[in-house]
Amino acid sequence: MSFIPFTPLEIRISIEKEAGNLVIEDTGVGMTKEELIENLGTIAHSGTAEFLKQLQKHPGESAEIIGRFGLGFYSVFMVSDHVKVITRSYKPAAKGYVWESDGASGYTISQEEGIKRGTRIVIHLKEEKKEYLDEEKIKEIIHEYSNFVTFPILLSEKKINTVQAIWTRRPQEIKEEEYTEFYKFIANTESEPLFRLHTSSDAPIQLNALLYIPGENYEVFGLNRLDPGVHLYCNKILIQSKVKDLLPEYLRFVKGVVDSEDLPLNISRETLQDNQLVKKIGKHLTKKILSTLKDQKKEHPDKYRDFWKQFSNFIKEGANTDYENREELAELLLFESSKTKAGEWTSLEDYVSRASEDQKEIYYLTGMSREELENSPYMESFRAADIEVFYLTNPIDDFVMTSIREYKEKNLVSADNANIKLPKKEEKTDSEEKKEEKEKVDDKEMKDFLKWLSKHLKDRISEVKVSDRLVDSPALLVNPDDMMTVHMQKILEQAGQSLFSSGKKVLEINPKHDLIRKMVTLKKEGGQDELLKMLADQITDNAFMMAGLETDKSAMVRRINHIMNNLVKT
Repeated sequence: MSFIPFTPLEIRISIEKEAGNLVIEDTGVGMTKEELIENLGTIAHSGTAEFLKQLQKHPGESAEIIGRFGLGFYSVFMVSDHVKVITRSYKPAAKGYVWESDGASGYTISQEEGIKRGTRIVIHLKEEKKEYLDEEKIKEIIHEYSNFVTFPILLSEKKINTVQAIWTRRPQEIKEEEYTEFYKFIANTESEPLFRLHTSSDAPIQLNALLYIPGENYEVFGLNRLDPGVHLYCNKILIQSKVKDLLPEYLRFVKGVVDSEDLPLNISRETLQDNQLVKKIGKHLTKKILSTLKDQKKEHPDKYRDFWKQFSNFIKEGANTDYENREELAELLLFESSKTKAGEWTSLEDYVSRASEDQKEIYYLTGMSREELENSPYMESFRAADIEVFYLTNPIDDFVMTSIREYKEKNLVSADNANIKLPKKEEKTDSEEKKEEKEKVDDKEMKDFLKWLSKHLKDRISEVKVSDRLVDSPALLVNPDDMMTVHMQKILEQAGQSLFSSGKKVLEINPKHDLIRKMVTLKKEGGQDELLKMLADQITDNAFMMAGLETDKSAMVRRINHIMNNLVKT
Protein backbone atom coordinates (compact mmCIF):
# COMPACT_ATOMS: atom_id res chain seq x y z
CA MET A 1 0.00 0.00 0.00
CA SER A 2 1.33 3.47 -0.89
CA PHE A 3 2.14 6.06 1.77
CA ILE A 4 -0.70 8.56 2.40
CA PRO A 5 0.95 11.76 3.71
CA PHE A 6 -2.16 13.89 4.23
CA THR A 7 -4.28 11.63 6.41
CA PRO A 8 -5.57 13.79 9.32
CA LEU A 9 -3.69 13.19 12.56
CA GLU A 10 -6.20 11.92 15.10
CA ILE A 11 -6.94 9.24 17.69
CA ARG A 12 -10.03 7.08 17.42
CA ILE A 13 -11.53 4.87 20.11
CA SER A 14 -14.23 2.33 19.40
CA ILE A 15 -16.01 -0.31 21.46
CA GLU A 16 -16.77 -3.82 20.17
CA LYS A 17 -19.11 -5.05 22.89
CA GLU A 18 -19.93 -8.45 21.41
CA ALA A 19 -16.28 -9.30 20.84
CA GLY A 20 -15.28 -7.76 24.19
CA ASN A 21 -12.72 -5.50 22.54
CA LEU A 22 -11.65 -1.93 23.22
CA VAL A 23 -9.96 -0.55 20.09
CA ILE A 24 -7.59 2.45 20.06
CA GLU A 25 -6.12 3.62 16.77
CA ASP A 26 -4.24 6.64 15.47
CA THR A 27 -2.99 7.99 12.16
CA GLY A 28 0.44 8.82 13.51
CA VAL A 29 3.96 7.72 12.65
CA GLY A 30 3.41 4.01 13.29
CA MET A 31 6.27 1.57 13.98
CA THR A 32 8.69 -0.59 12.04
CA LYS A 33 9.41 -4.18 13.11
CA GLU A 34 12.57 -3.03 14.90
CA GLU A 35 10.63 -0.35 16.77
CA LEU A 36 7.99 -2.88 17.81
CA ILE A 37 10.68 -5.05 19.35
CA GLU A 38 12.44 -2.10 20.97
CA ASN A 39 9.32 -0.39 22.36
CA LEU A 40 7.22 -3.39 23.35
CA GLY A 41 9.90 -5.93 24.14
CA THR A 42 11.81 -4.21 26.94
CA ILE A 43 11.08 -2.48 30.21
CA ALA A 44 14.29 -0.47 30.05
CA HIS A 45 12.54 2.66 28.81
CA SER A 46 10.20 2.93 31.77
CA GLY A 47 11.18 0.57 34.58
CA THR A 48 10.23 1.30 38.21
CA ALA A 49 11.33 0.15 41.61
CA GLU A 50 7.87 -1.21 42.32
CA PHE A 51 7.95 -3.60 39.35
CA LEU A 52 11.44 -4.75 40.30
CA LYS A 53 10.11 -5.60 43.77
CA GLN A 54 7.29 -7.57 42.17
CA LEU A 55 9.84 -9.40 40.03
CA GLN A 56 11.71 -10.53 43.14
CA LYS A 57 8.48 -11.67 44.82
CA HIS A 58 7.12 -13.55 41.77
CA PRO A 59 10.06 -14.75 39.66
CA GLY A 60 7.81 -17.09 37.67
CA GLU A 61 5.30 -15.77 35.16
CA SER A 62 5.76 -12.14 36.26
CA ALA A 63 9.34 -12.29 35.05
CA GLU A 64 8.15 -13.27 31.59
CA ILE A 65 5.84 -10.29 31.45
CA ILE A 66 8.22 -7.73 32.90
CA GLY A 67 11.15 -8.88 30.86
CA ARG A 68 9.33 -8.42 27.59
CA PHE A 69 7.08 -5.40 27.88
CA GLY A 70 7.55 -1.70 28.57
CA LEU A 71 5.93 -0.40 31.74
CA GLY A 72 3.29 1.79 30.10
CA PHE A 73 2.24 -0.92 27.70
CA TYR A 74 2.54 -3.66 30.30
CA SER A 75 -0.25 -2.06 32.31
CA VAL A 76 -2.72 -3.09 29.58
CA PHE A 77 -2.58 -6.65 30.91
CA MET A 78 -4.12 -5.49 34.16
CA VAL A 79 -7.42 -5.40 32.27
CA SER A 80 -6.71 -7.56 29.21
CA ASP A 81 -5.95 -11.21 28.49
CA HIS A 82 -4.91 -10.64 24.87
CA VAL A 83 -3.59 -7.64 22.95
CA LYS A 84 -2.99 -7.11 19.27
CA VAL A 85 -0.96 -4.17 17.90
CA ILE A 86 -1.38 -3.54 14.17
CA THR A 87 1.00 -0.90 12.81
CA ARG A 88 2.76 0.55 9.80
CA SER A 89 5.51 3.15 9.89
CA TYR A 90 5.27 6.49 8.08
CA LYS A 91 8.60 5.75 6.38
CA PRO A 92 8.46 5.18 2.61
CA ALA A 93 8.28 1.53 1.57
CA ALA A 94 7.53 0.53 5.17
CA LYS A 95 5.66 -2.73 5.68
CA GLY A 96 2.79 -3.49 8.02
CA TYR A 97 3.17 -5.72 11.11
CA VAL A 98 0.97 -7.37 13.72
CA TRP A 99 2.30 -7.81 17.26
CA GLU A 100 0.33 -10.15 19.58
CA SER A 101 0.64 -11.30 23.17
CA ASP A 102 -1.37 -12.72 26.05
CA GLY A 103 1.01 -11.14 28.56
CA ALA A 104 2.33 -14.45 29.84
CA SER A 105 3.80 -16.55 27.01
CA GLY A 106 5.87 -13.99 25.17
CA TYR A 107 4.84 -12.31 21.93
CA THR A 108 4.75 -12.86 18.17
CA ILE A 109 5.30 -10.48 15.27
CA SER A 110 4.01 -11.19 11.77
CA GLN A 111 4.01 -9.20 8.55
CA GLU A 112 0.65 -8.33 7.03
CA GLU A 113 -0.51 -6.49 3.92
CA GLY A 114 -3.15 -3.77 3.67
CA ILE A 115 -2.25 -1.94 6.87
CA LYS A 116 -2.54 1.86 6.80
CA ARG A 117 -0.08 4.28 8.33
CA GLY A 118 -0.42 4.53 12.11
CA THR A 119 -1.18 2.11 14.93
CA ARG A 120 -4.28 0.15 15.89
CA ILE A 121 -4.44 -1.56 19.30
CA VAL A 122 -7.11 -4.19 19.92
CA ILE A 123 -7.51 -4.90 23.64
CA HIS A 124 -9.53 -7.98 24.53
CA LEU A 125 -10.81 -7.29 28.04
CA LYS A 126 -10.89 -9.80 30.86
CA GLU A 127 -14.36 -10.88 31.89
CA GLU A 128 -14.18 -8.96 35.18
CA LYS A 129 -13.01 -5.78 33.38
CA LYS A 130 -15.91 -5.36 30.97
CA GLU A 131 -16.70 -1.99 32.61
CA TYR A 132 -14.26 -0.53 30.10
CA LEU A 133 -16.72 -1.35 27.34
CA ASP A 134 -18.97 1.37 28.73
CA GLU A 135 -18.76 4.51 26.62
CA GLU A 136 -19.34 6.87 29.57
CA LYS A 137 -16.50 5.23 31.50
CA ILE A 138 -14.11 5.74 28.59
CA LYS A 139 -15.26 9.33 28.19
CA GLU A 140 -14.61 9.96 31.89
CA ILE A 141 -11.07 8.58 31.60
CA ILE A 142 -10.33 10.72 28.53
CA HIS A 143 -11.57 13.86 30.28
CA GLU A 144 -9.42 13.16 33.32
CA TYR A 145 -6.14 12.12 31.73
CA SER A 146 -6.07 13.16 28.07
CA ASN A 147 -8.41 16.12 27.83
CA PHE A 148 -5.67 18.44 26.59
CA VAL A 149 -4.00 16.15 24.04
CA THR A 150 -3.25 18.22 20.93
CA PHE A 151 -4.75 15.76 18.48
CA PRO A 152 -8.49 15.10 18.32
CA ILE A 153 -9.70 12.07 20.29
CA LEU A 154 -12.86 10.60 18.78
CA LEU A 155 -15.09 8.16 20.63
CA SER A 156 -17.78 6.63 18.43
CA GLU A 157 -16.99 9.35 15.84
CA LYS A 158 -17.57 12.17 18.37
CA LYS A 159 -14.70 14.45 19.47
CA ILE A 160 -14.22 14.18 23.23
CA ASN A 161 -11.28 16.47 24.06
CA THR A 162 -12.83 19.86 23.32
CA VAL A 163 -10.87 22.03 25.82
CA GLN A 164 -7.63 23.57 24.58
CA ALA A 165 -4.39 23.47 26.52
CA ILE A 166 -4.11 27.25 26.47
CA TRP A 167 -1.14 27.21 28.87
CA THR A 168 1.06 26.19 25.92
CA ARG A 169 0.18 29.34 23.97
CA ARG A 170 1.74 32.77 24.34
CA PRO A 171 -0.20 35.07 26.72
CA GLN A 172 -0.60 37.77 24.07
CA GLU A 173 -2.47 35.28 21.88
CA ILE A 174 -5.06 34.43 24.54
CA LYS A 175 -8.22 36.45 25.04
CA GLU A 176 -9.44 37.39 28.50
CA GLU A 177 -12.59 35.32 28.10
CA GLU A 178 -10.47 32.27 27.18
CA TYR A 179 -8.53 32.62 30.42
CA THR A 180 -11.77 32.92 32.38
CA GLU A 181 -13.45 29.96 30.69
CA PHE A 182 -10.41 27.78 31.26
CA TYR A 183 -10.40 28.72 34.95
CA LYS A 184 -14.07 27.80 35.27
CA PHE A 185 -13.31 24.44 33.66
CA ILE A 186 -10.19 23.58 35.67
CA ALA A 187 -11.64 24.83 39.00
CA ASN A 188 -15.13 23.43 38.33
CA THR A 189 -16.79 26.72 39.25
CA GLU A 190 -18.93 29.46 37.77
CA SER A 191 -17.16 32.28 39.60
CA GLU A 192 -14.29 34.30 38.17
CA PRO A 193 -10.70 34.35 39.47
CA LEU A 194 -9.11 37.30 41.22
CA PHE A 195 -5.64 36.97 39.69
CA ARG A 196 -3.74 34.67 37.36
CA LEU A 197 -0.15 33.74 36.65
CA HIS A 198 0.78 32.51 33.18
CA THR A 199 4.47 31.69 33.06
CA SER A 200 6.87 29.59 31.02
CA SER A 201 10.51 28.65 31.35
CA ASP A 202 13.08 26.73 29.34
CA ALA A 203 16.04 26.88 31.71
CA PRO A 204 16.99 25.60 34.17
CA ILE A 205 13.58 23.87 34.09
CA GLN A 206 11.27 23.46 31.12
CA LEU A 207 7.72 24.23 32.16
CA ASN A 208 4.50 25.97 31.27
CA ALA A 209 2.14 26.94 34.06
CA LEU A 210 -1.24 28.64 34.21
CA LEU A 211 -2.26 29.30 37.79
CA TYR A 212 -5.22 31.18 39.25
CA ILE A 213 -6.08 32.82 42.56
CA PRO A 214 -9.81 32.07 43.09
CA GLY A 215 -12.36 34.70 43.97
CA GLU A 216 -13.81 32.56 46.75
CA ASN A 217 -12.42 30.54 49.63
CA TYR A 218 -14.22 27.25 50.11
CA GLU A 219 -12.24 26.35 53.21
CA VAL A 220 -14.33 27.80 56.02
CA PHE A 221 -13.12 28.15 59.60
CA GLY A 222 -10.67 25.30 59.18
CA LEU A 223 -13.42 22.85 58.17
CA ASN A 224 -13.64 21.15 54.77
CA ARG A 225 -9.90 21.49 54.27
CA LEU A 226 -9.15 22.10 50.62
CA ASP A 227 -7.35 19.57 48.48
CA PRO A 228 -4.48 21.04 46.45
CA GLY A 229 -5.84 22.65 43.29
CA VAL A 230 -2.95 22.23 40.84
CA HIS A 231 -2.73 19.41 38.28
CA LEU A 232 0.61 18.15 36.97
CA TYR A 233 1.05 17.33 33.27
CA CYS A 234 3.79 16.12 30.98
CA ASN A 235 3.26 17.17 27.37
CA LYS A 236 -0.45 17.72 28.10
CA ILE A 237 -0.84 14.21 29.56
CA LEU A 238 -1.99 14.17 33.17
CA ILE A 239 0.62 12.84 35.60
CA GLN A 240 -1.34 13.53 38.76
CA SER A 241 -4.38 15.61 39.60
CA LYS A 242 -4.52 17.75 42.76
CA VAL A 243 -0.85 17.04 43.35
CA LYS A 244 0.15 17.42 47.01
CA ASP A 245 3.92 17.56 46.67
CA LEU A 246 4.30 20.43 44.22
CA LEU A 247 3.38 23.63 46.08
CA PRO A 248 3.61 24.20 49.85
CA GLU A 249 0.41 23.34 51.69
CA TYR A 250 -0.47 26.95 52.46
CA LEU A 251 -0.91 27.55 48.71
CA ARG A 252 -3.52 24.81 48.41
CA PHE A 253 -6.09 27.44 47.36
CA VAL A 254 -4.24 28.02 44.05
CA LYS A 255 -5.90 26.44 41.00
CA GLY A 256 -4.41 25.57 37.64
CA VAL A 257 -2.04 23.38 35.65
CA VAL A 258 1.70 22.84 35.47
CA ASP A 259 3.19 21.12 32.43
CA SER A 260 6.82 20.05 32.08
CA GLU A 261 8.34 18.04 29.25
CA ASP A 262 11.19 17.09 31.59
CA LEU A 263 8.96 14.94 33.81
CA PRO A 264 8.97 11.18 33.21
CA LEU A 265 5.53 9.90 32.21
CA ASN A 266 5.87 6.92 34.51
CA ILE A 267 6.47 8.91 37.71
CA SER A 268 4.41 7.42 40.50
CA ARG A 269 2.74 9.00 43.50
CA GLU A 270 5.29 7.27 45.69
CA THR A 271 8.26 8.81 43.90
CA LEU A 272 6.68 12.20 43.16
CA GLN A 273 7.47 13.62 46.58
CA ASP A 274 11.12 12.56 46.25
CA ASN A 275 11.57 13.75 42.68
CA GLN A 276 14.14 16.55 42.60
CA LEU A 277 12.71 18.07 39.43
CA VAL A 278 9.26 18.34 41.01
CA LYS A 279 10.84 20.05 44.02
CA LYS A 280 12.63 22.54 41.76
CA ILE A 281 9.41 23.26 39.87
CA GLY A 282 7.59 23.77 43.17
CA LYS A 283 10.18 26.21 44.52
CA HIS A 284 10.21 28.14 41.25
CA LEU A 285 6.41 28.46 41.14
CA THR A 286 6.13 29.36 44.83
CA LYS A 287 8.44 32.33 44.24
CA LYS A 288 6.40 33.29 41.17
CA ILE A 289 3.07 33.13 43.02
CA LEU A 290 4.30 35.23 45.95
CA SER A 291 5.85 37.74 43.55
CA THR A 292 2.56 37.97 41.62
CA LEU A 293 0.62 38.62 44.83
CA LYS A 294 3.10 41.33 45.83
CA ASP A 295 2.67 43.01 42.42
CA GLN A 296 -1.11 42.82 42.69
CA LYS A 297 -0.97 44.32 46.19
CA LYS A 298 0.88 47.30 44.78
CA GLU A 299 -0.92 47.70 41.45
CA HIS A 300 -4.47 46.69 42.43
CA PRO A 301 -4.84 47.37 46.18
CA ASP A 302 -8.64 47.07 46.14
CA LYS A 303 -8.56 43.63 44.52
CA TYR A 304 -5.76 42.60 46.85
CA ARG A 305 -7.90 43.56 49.84
CA ASP A 306 -10.59 41.26 48.43
CA PHE A 307 -7.95 38.54 48.28
CA TRP A 308 -6.88 39.27 51.87
CA LYS A 309 -10.45 38.95 53.14
CA GLN A 310 -10.64 35.46 51.67
CA PHE A 311 -7.15 34.05 52.00
CA SER A 312 -5.30 35.92 54.79
CA ASN A 313 -5.14 32.80 56.97
CA PHE A 314 -3.34 30.89 54.21
CA ILE A 315 -0.65 33.57 53.92
CA LYS A 316 -0.29 33.68 57.70
CA GLU A 317 0.01 29.90 57.72
CA GLY A 318 2.85 30.26 55.23
CA ALA A 319 4.57 32.93 57.33
CA ASN A 320 4.56 30.43 60.21
CA THR A 321 5.84 27.45 58.23
CA ASP A 322 7.86 28.59 55.20
CA TYR A 323 11.13 29.98 56.54
CA GLU A 324 12.71 30.10 53.08
CA ASN A 325 10.07 32.55 51.80
CA ARG A 326 9.55 34.39 55.09
CA GLU A 327 10.54 37.80 53.71
CA GLU A 328 8.31 37.49 50.64
CA LEU A 329 5.36 36.44 52.80
CA ALA A 330 5.95 39.35 55.20
CA GLU A 331 5.43 41.73 52.28
CA LEU A 332 1.93 40.33 51.78
CA LEU A 333 0.67 40.76 55.35
CA LEU A 334 -2.00 43.31 56.25
CA PHE A 335 -3.20 44.38 59.71
CA GLU A 336 -5.23 47.10 61.34
CA SER A 337 -3.24 49.60 63.38
CA SER A 338 -3.57 52.59 65.66
CA LYS A 339 -3.11 54.77 62.56
CA THR A 340 -5.91 53.19 60.52
CA LYS A 341 -9.65 53.41 60.82
CA ALA A 342 -11.60 50.39 62.03
CA GLY A 343 -11.87 47.82 59.24
CA GLU A 344 -8.95 49.25 57.27
CA TRP A 345 -5.59 47.51 56.87
CA THR A 346 -2.02 48.60 56.47
CA SER A 347 1.21 46.76 55.67
CA LEU A 348 4.63 46.44 57.24
CA GLU A 349 6.02 48.51 54.38
CA ASP A 350 3.53 51.32 55.04
CA TYR A 351 4.24 51.19 58.78
CA VAL A 352 7.98 51.65 58.19
CA SER A 353 7.36 54.53 55.79
CA ARG A 354 5.41 56.38 58.52
CA ALA A 355 7.81 55.65 61.39
CA SER A 356 10.49 58.13 62.42
CA GLU A 357 14.02 57.38 61.27
CA ASP A 358 15.23 56.74 64.82
CA GLN A 359 12.50 54.17 65.56
CA LYS A 360 14.29 50.82 65.59
CA GLU A 361 11.33 48.55 66.25
CA ILE A 362 7.89 47.72 64.88
CA TYR A 363 5.29 47.37 67.61
CA TYR A 364 2.18 45.22 67.80
CA LEU A 365 -0.46 44.34 70.37
CA THR A 366 -2.69 41.29 70.40
CA GLY A 367 -6.21 40.93 71.74
CA MET A 368 -9.75 39.84 71.02
CA SER A 369 -10.98 43.03 69.35
CA ARG A 370 -9.90 46.47 68.21
CA GLU A 371 -11.97 48.07 70.96
CA GLU A 372 -10.17 46.02 73.60
CA LEU A 373 -6.79 47.00 72.20
CA GLU A 374 -7.61 50.70 71.93
CA ASN A 375 -8.59 50.73 75.61
CA SER A 376 -5.61 48.67 76.70
CA PRO A 377 -3.18 50.20 79.22
CA TYR A 378 -0.36 48.97 76.98
CA MET A 379 -1.37 51.60 74.43
CA GLU A 380 -1.06 54.59 76.78
CA SER A 381 2.64 55.27 76.30
CA PHE A 382 2.50 54.61 72.55
CA ARG A 383 -0.41 56.99 72.16
CA ALA A 384 1.41 59.64 74.18
CA ALA A 385 4.54 59.23 72.03
CA ASP A 386 2.50 59.10 68.79
CA ILE A 387 4.00 55.72 67.84
CA GLU A 388 2.00 53.37 65.63
CA VAL A 389 1.03 49.92 66.91
CA PHE A 390 -0.38 47.06 64.84
CA TYR A 391 -3.66 45.69 66.21
CA LEU A 392 -3.67 41.89 65.96
CA THR A 393 -7.02 40.20 66.61
CA ASN A 394 -6.53 36.80 64.96
CA PRO A 395 -5.17 34.07 67.29
CA ILE A 396 -2.57 33.10 64.67
CA ASP A 397 -1.18 36.66 64.40
CA ASP A 398 1.03 36.32 67.48
CA PHE A 399 2.73 33.27 65.98
CA VAL A 400 3.16 35.09 62.66
CA MET A 401 5.04 37.96 64.29
CA THR A 402 7.19 35.55 66.29
CA SER A 403 8.06 33.65 63.09
CA ILE A 404 8.91 36.73 61.03
CA ARG A 405 10.84 38.44 63.87
CA GLU A 406 12.06 41.39 61.80
CA TYR A 407 11.27 43.47 58.76
CA LYS A 408 13.77 45.73 56.99
CA GLU A 409 16.18 45.45 59.94
CA LYS A 410 13.51 46.48 62.45
CA ASN A 411 12.59 43.94 65.13
CA LEU A 412 8.93 43.10 65.66
CA VAL A 413 8.17 43.69 69.34
CA SER A 414 5.00 43.12 71.34
CA ALA A 415 3.74 46.14 73.25
CA ASP A 416 3.57 44.01 76.41
CA ASN A 417 7.32 43.38 76.39
CA ALA A 418 9.07 44.38 79.61
CA ASN A 419 12.11 45.89 77.88
CA ILE A 420 10.41 48.52 75.73
CA LYS A 421 11.98 51.97 76.00
CA LEU A 422 9.95 54.64 74.24
CA PRO A 423 11.31 58.14 73.57
CA LYS A 424 10.56 60.75 76.21
CA LYS A 425 8.92 64.05 75.47
CA GLU A 426 11.82 66.41 74.88
CA GLU A 427 10.42 69.58 76.48
CA LYS A 428 7.86 70.03 79.25
CA THR A 429 5.82 73.11 80.00
CA ASP A 430 6.09 74.84 83.36
CA SER A 431 2.67 73.55 84.39
CA GLU A 432 3.65 70.00 83.46
CA GLU A 433 6.83 70.23 85.51
CA LYS A 434 4.95 71.62 88.51
CA LYS A 435 2.31 68.89 88.23
CA GLU A 436 5.00 66.21 88.01
CA GLU A 437 6.79 67.58 91.05
CA LYS A 438 3.55 67.67 93.03
CA GLU A 439 2.69 64.07 92.11
CA LYS A 440 6.16 62.73 92.81
CA VAL A 441 6.34 60.15 95.59
CA ASP A 442 9.27 60.14 97.99
CA ASP A 443 11.90 57.71 96.71
CA LYS A 444 12.34 55.92 100.05
CA GLU A 445 8.60 55.57 100.53
CA MET A 446 8.22 54.12 97.04
CA LYS A 447 11.14 51.76 97.61
CA ASP A 448 9.56 50.47 100.84
CA PHE A 449 6.20 50.07 99.11
CA LEU A 450 7.72 48.11 96.20
CA LYS A 451 9.49 45.82 98.64
CA TRP A 452 6.25 45.15 100.52
CA LEU A 453 4.21 44.69 97.33
CA SER A 454 6.77 42.26 95.85
CA LYS A 455 6.67 40.15 98.99
CA HIS A 456 2.86 40.16 99.10
CA LEU A 457 2.54 39.13 95.42
CA LYS A 458 5.52 36.75 95.27
CA ASP A 459 3.34 33.75 94.40
CA ARG A 460 1.79 35.50 91.38
CA ILE A 461 4.34 38.06 90.15
CA SER A 462 8.04 37.68 89.34
CA GLU A 463 8.86 41.35 89.92
CA VAL A 464 7.19 44.65 90.78
CA LYS A 465 8.70 47.82 89.40
CA VAL A 466 7.86 51.44 88.68
CA SER A 467 6.52 51.99 85.16
CA ASP A 468 7.59 54.73 82.79
CA ARG A 469 4.99 53.73 80.20
CA LEU A 470 1.68 54.16 82.06
CA VAL A 471 -0.34 57.36 81.80
CA ASP A 472 -3.90 56.73 82.99
CA SER A 473 -3.88 53.21 84.46
CA PRO A 474 -2.55 52.27 87.91
CA ALA A 475 -0.80 49.07 86.83
CA LEU A 476 -0.24 46.54 84.06
CA LEU A 477 1.44 43.21 83.44
CA VAL A 478 4.42 43.01 81.13
CA ASN A 479 6.07 39.98 79.61
CA PRO A 480 9.71 39.29 80.55
CA ASP A 481 9.96 36.65 77.80
CA ASP A 482 10.84 38.08 74.38
CA MET A 483 9.63 34.90 72.65
CA MET A 484 6.09 34.73 74.03
CA THR A 485 3.52 37.48 74.42
CA VAL A 486 0.89 37.45 77.15
CA HIS A 487 -1.77 36.77 74.50
CA MET A 488 0.20 33.83 73.09
CA GLN A 489 0.48 32.35 76.57
CA LYS A 490 -3.28 32.66 76.95
CA ILE A 491 -3.90 30.80 73.67
CA LEU A 492 -1.51 27.98 74.55
CA GLU A 493 -2.95 27.59 78.03
CA GLN A 494 -6.48 27.44 76.62
CA ALA A 495 -5.25 24.70 74.28
CA GLY A 496 -3.91 22.77 77.26
CA GLN A 497 -0.27 23.53 76.42
CA SER A 498 0.74 24.56 79.93
CA LEU A 499 4.31 23.44 79.30
CA PHE A 500 4.71 26.45 77.02
CA SER A 501 3.70 28.94 79.71
CA SER A 502 6.22 31.76 80.01
CA GLY A 503 5.84 31.81 83.80
CA LYS A 504 5.20 34.72 86.11
CA LYS A 505 4.80 38.22 84.72
CA VAL A 506 6.25 41.56 85.78
CA LEU A 507 3.83 44.02 87.41
CA GLU A 508 4.51 47.65 86.56
CA ILE A 509 2.84 50.33 88.69
CA ASN A 510 2.17 53.95 87.82
CA PRO A 511 3.71 56.15 90.57
CA LYS A 512 1.67 59.16 89.38
CA HIS A 513 -1.69 57.46 89.68
CA ASP A 514 -3.85 58.58 92.62
CA LEU A 515 -4.58 55.01 93.71
CA ILE A 516 -0.90 54.02 93.83
CA ARG A 517 0.03 57.23 95.66
CA LYS A 518 -2.73 56.56 98.21
CA MET A 519 -1.50 52.98 98.69
CA VAL A 520 2.04 54.27 99.32
CA THR A 521 0.60 56.57 101.99
CA LEU A 522 -1.40 53.73 103.58
CA LYS A 523 1.76 51.63 103.76
CA LYS A 524 3.72 54.50 105.29
CA GLU A 525 1.07 55.33 107.91
CA GLY A 526 0.24 51.71 108.78
CA GLY A 527 -2.88 50.39 110.46
CA GLN A 528 -4.67 49.55 107.20
CA ASP A 529 -2.91 46.30 106.29
CA GLU A 530 -6.10 44.40 105.38
CA LEU A 531 -7.32 47.15 103.04
CA LEU A 532 -3.86 47.58 101.53
CA LYS A 533 -3.61 43.86 100.75
CA MET A 534 -7.08 43.86 99.17
CA LEU A 535 -6.17 46.86 96.99
CA ALA A 536 -2.89 45.20 95.96
CA ASP A 537 -4.70 41.99 95.02
CA GLN A 538 -7.36 43.94 93.14
CA ILE A 539 -5.02 46.02 90.99
CA THR A 540 -3.14 42.79 90.20
CA ASP A 541 -6.36 41.02 89.20
CA ASN A 542 -7.29 44.05 87.10
CA ALA A 543 -3.92 43.84 85.36
CA PHE A 544 -4.42 40.13 84.69
CA MET A 545 -7.85 40.79 83.20
CA MET A 546 -6.59 43.63 80.99
CA ALA A 547 -3.89 41.27 79.73
CA GLY A 548 -6.54 38.66 78.94
CA LEU A 549 -5.20 36.16 81.47
CA GLU A 550 -7.23 34.03 83.84
CA THR A 551 -7.75 35.03 87.47
CA ASP A 552 -9.88 33.79 90.37
CA LYS A 553 -13.13 35.60 89.59
CA SER A 554 -14.97 34.38 92.70
CA ALA A 555 -12.26 35.69 95.01
CA MET A 556 -12.17 38.93 93.07
CA VAL A 557 -15.93 39.49 93.40
CA ARG A 558 -15.82 38.83 97.15
CA ARG A 559 -12.96 41.29 97.47
CA ILE A 560 -14.75 44.01 95.49
CA ASN A 561 -17.85 43.58 97.63
CA HIS A 562 -15.72 43.90 100.76
CA ILE A 563 -14.04 47.08 99.48
CA MET A 564 -17.38 48.63 98.50
CA ASN A 565 -18.84 47.73 101.88
CA ASN A 566 -15.95 49.51 103.60
CA LEU A 567 -16.50 52.57 101.41
CA VAL A 568 -20.17 52.74 102.38
CA LYS A 569 -19.26 52.58 106.08
CA THR A 570 -16.76 55.44 105.89
